[in-house]
Amino acid sequence: MLKTHLTEKNISFVEKLVDQDDAAKDEMLAKSNGYLGVPFTVVKKDSGEEESIIGFDKAKTNRALGIQE
Repeated sequence: MLKTHLTEKNISFVEKLVDQDDAAKDEMLAKSNGYLGVPFTVVKKDSGEEESIIGFDKAKTNRALGIQE
């Protein structure tokens, strides 16, 4: 659902498979305070600030990306 939503909005993203990539898993654990569920999204803003989103929350994702629907 998240990948479909981002693709439909022409938002580029990097998918990291935490079950296959230990470095990606460690990065996720550090940024999520130990949460291991997916999807887990980190939005990197132009200011350098990062916003983490646990699960697929369309409204929160849209706000973080500046998408208005």
